[in-house]
Amino acid sequence: MRIGLIAPPWVPVPPPSYGGTEEVVDQLARGLQASGHDVILFTTGDATCPVPRKWVFAQSPHDMNFSMPECRHVQAAYDQLADCDVIHDHTTVGPIWAKAAGTPIPIVVTVHNPFTEISEPVYRRMAMSASIVAISRSHRASAPRVPVRAVIPHGIDPAQYRPGTGAGGFALFLGRFAPEKGAAAAIRIARQAAIPLVIAAKMRTPEERDYFDSQIRPELGPDTTFVGEVSKGERDSLLRDAVALINPITWSEPFGLVMIEALAHGTPVVAYPNGAAPEIIEEGVTGFLPSTEMEAALALSAAPSLDRARCRVAVETYFSARRMVADYEHLYGQVAFRQSRRTG
Repeated sequence: MRIGLIAPPWVPVPPPSYGGTEEVVDQLARGLQASGHDVILFTTGDATCPVPRKWVFAQSPHDMNFSMPECRHVQAAYDQLADCDVIHDHTTVGPIWAKAAGTPIPIVVTVHNPFTEISEPVYRRMAMSASIVAISRSHRASAPRVPVRAVIPHGIDPAQYRPGTGAGGFALFLGRFAPEKGAAAAIRIARQAAIPLVIAAKMRTPEERDYFDSQIRPELGPDTTFVGEVSKGERDSLLRDAVALINPITWSEPFGLVMIEALAHGTPVVAYPNGAAPEIIEEGVTGFLPSTEMEAALALSAAPSLDRARCRVAVETYFSARRMVADYEHLYGQVAFRQSRRTG
């Protein structure tokens, strides 16, 4: 098949540091091309994903999440991908633009963000002209009125992740600074467990800086180190050396790519049982799902005793890019066949 992938315009594919959606798009593009498909990725000019690429912005726009740059991005994308058999859109505005423009190509839309009171009616209407994909069972259940065509969890290529031993002896918090991500809770949990904590987090927006200044900076010390926003290589090194990843999220996160990245390195995860975490972590095998900070501290203390090889096997079995690609190939075939019958 000739498959057009549309990435959001805000971060290159693959992302140089923080960027979960762009990491998934990169893995999908590589996997589809390796499976013999003709893949065209519409992204930004500074992307490096090794598939044929097109773009309208030479670099990612700085005015992130403003509607007009995204509108121009998807306008050019649908013009450039008009000869594809299927378009897989990872933006918000794109499918709406395609409907208004009368695009005849079948469209698959992966929803990477939570369904909310604002977005749910939008996706419900969008489902009339596109196939909606949720990224976990929890994600799908959060919007029962949205006609979700498939649930396809994210996947990564295990070959790109080298298993580690946890020799660093520290716990790791990896993500961005926001109350729902739980960096402040991670500090308290690690201290109760008497295990040093390393914090690697994105801090670009005013809200993220305010959170750092009020919640994190006063707690830094010999047992709590902030290393900033790290590159992929630095991230992988930290994950290999960590005894566990602490992920004390307080919201229904649709997936949580960082958890399977940790498991791919053999690193168990201690996470609150919110969102997709119970679908990713097997209690007492690949990590723990405590409900309180005291329980989390006990779980963190026990995490070094888990078999790191079984963490790695979980990714190879359930969360590989190969499985993700196969799931999308099946869906593409379904929507293309349905479209051919419609126009036949």
